[in-house]
Amino acid sequence: MITGTTVPRPGDGPLLTHQALVYGSDEEFLAATVPFCLDGLRADDAVLAVTNDTNTDLLRQALGDAAPHVEFIAADLWYRTPGRTLSAYHRYVERHTADGGHRRVRVIGEPVWHGRDPVETAEWTRYESALNIAFAPCPAWIVCPYDSRSLPGAVVRDALRTHPQVVTGPGAGASDRYLPPTAPDGAWDREVTTLPVRGPEAAVLPFGADLDAVRAFVVRTAGALGLSDAGMQRLVLAANEVATNAVRHGAGHGRVALGRSGHRIVCDITDPGPGGTDWYAGYLPPDPSGSRGHGLWAVRQLCDLVEIDTRRGGTTVRLHVNLP
Repeated sequence: MITGTTVPRPGDGPLLTHQALVYGSDEEFLAATVPFCLDGLRADDAVLAVTNDTNTDLLRQALGDAAPHVEFIAADLWYRTPGRTLSAYHRYVERHTADGGHRRVRVIGEPVWHGRDPVETAEWTRYESALNIAFAPCPAWIVCPYDSRSLPGAVVRDALRTHPQVVTGPGAGASDRYLPPTAPDGAWDREVTTLPVRGPEAAVLPFGADLDAVRAFVVRTAGALGLSDAGMQRLVLAANEVATNAVRHGAGHGRVALGRSGHRIVCDITDPGPGGTDWYAGYLPPDPSGSRGHGLWAVRQLCDLVEIDTRRGGTTVRLHVNLP
């Protein structure tokens, strides 16, 4: 599982440290998180704990008088969509380090896994992998707890693949199962399967330069499937952005397929041009002064889930928006 037994320390420069904390008891959780918080406060780091109610109570009690100096946020409020969660972490880092108030931020970030369906679980796993490049230059030390008592074994095993380091009790070391998000074997690439729909076959529209037709198609089809006005606005903006990319930077034409899958409206935009989009596109915050890179970042903020598939040639971007 891990190699070495010394707790890895962040470097002096701005560099991400990303660790998985695999714990099987309350004592193991506290043995790692209490020193992490107290050491951070002594170093004048900003300290944030995003975890469940039980662990919040445990950590507050164990920290005692130091607890008011740690910011606590409920995990189920924080971990709602991958794109918005990553953006929230970026804002936290920026707020606490950009003005020189703190040299580094420390985060206990416990993702919510219970109640996720297989697609959601897969995308939150890929989010954990994408974090390694999205935050690579950031002065952040992030520990992600995984409760081996209640989580599925596959989720815990994937934690060892998405985190460069693993904490077990008071010790930590490099994970010998870690797979970088840019690994050449495409470990985190995931094929988007045939559009999963309930009821009639998904509606399909080939498109070219006329993006008015794409927007009208999305409004008409998603509205008939019960999407709310707010959800409709988000989906139309996202679909328009992806289709625009296909017209301007891809083959110049493409295909939209839209249907209902469970509690979500699912919209595929396929660009048959040569694939070249990374699966983690849109997770890396764009350069505010740059002219590119903003589109897919915005799409991930608008949608509840986004999948990107370039495995079969061309690019398919699948947009998920939850139904009311």
